Amino acid sequence: MGHHYEQLNENERKVIDRLHAAGRSQREIARTLLRAPSTISREIRRNSQVRRSWPGGYDAGRAQKLCLRRRDRGRQHKLARQPHLRELVGEYLAMGWSPGQIAGRLALEHGHTVISHESIYRFVYHRTAQKDWWHRLLPKRRYRRGRPGRRGGSPVDHIKNRVPVSQRPASADDRRQPGHWEADLMLFRIYGQAVLVSHERSSRFTVITRQPSKAAQPVLESLRQRLQNLPPDMRRTITFDNGTEFAFHHKLADQIGIATFFCDPHAPWQKGGIENAIGRLRRPLPRKSDLAAISQKQLDELAMRYNTTPRKCLGFRTPLEAFNNALHLKRDSTCQPALA
Repeated sequence: MGHHYEQLNENERKVIDRLHAAGRSQREIARTLLRAPSTISREIRRNSQVRRSWPGGYDAGRAQKLCLRRRDRGRQHKLARQPHLRELVGEYLAMGWSPGQIAGRLALEHGHTVISHESIYRFVYHRTAQKDWWHRLLPKRRYRRGRPGRRGGSPVDHIKNRVPVSQRPASADDRRQPGHWEADLMLFRIYGQAVLVSHERSSRFTVITRQPSKAAQPVLESLRQRLQNLPPDMRRTITFDNGTEFAFHHKLADQIGIATFFCDPHAPWQKGGIENAIGRLRRPLPRKSDLAAISQKQLDELAMRYNTTPRKCLGFRTPLEAFNNALHLKRDSTCQPALA
């Protein structure tokens, strides 16, 4: 017999919230609560997902409400309310029948719909039924519904006026024409800490901007402020991934006249310049960094160090020199251009 398992209570969730926000690891939290690390991992993962009404992150009060809602939802299942029907469906499943066959046969015998195949599936895959391993009675014996590796929908369905990168002008692909940008967020261990990284594809010139959160409006404002003072030829296009933080991208076209494009789902290599830049910036700014102790001035100094480092792909010129040359500015290479 296995060990008896008790669900996390509200007080334990408050401890998880406090320690997680303080940057403690899941194993440390598990030791504090005398729980298995997998229990803490599952609790944080399932209650931290981004939703339309929730920007993401773990909150003890919200997690407790979700727990009670899931518990009530389990009682609403028809098979949970009708034990005789549940026993009958279980017998048919044990005989190898599929939920569709069970629902159809019961409807034929009674002259009306007794239960739908979807109701059977929902009950089988609910946690109350999985404790009894009902999913093993299904023809394919799957533990989860849906295709493997494709849980939930893609953010691309919620991005207004999204244009795929395949429609981006061909002049942006070879990096010869300046004015084509890429942007992405760098996230850190402490929830809510992020910086926006903007990268010009031709010169590799990179700008770092502190963000108050992953929300779309502050990201829009940062991009607009950084790009609006550039000549139109230096802000032709900008490419993003499919994060919802770029959901207001279409306002950039209205405000500063820059065309916006998005990578295909799960294809970050289509904006390889910004991915490479973030990888280089991770050396002095690792994920475990606490942005509360780092000022915007320090981020600007970090960006300057990056932009004054010679690059082989630029013939050992620096990104700052290449960017200033594109702007036709006769300045010393240590001068900061108007973008900063």
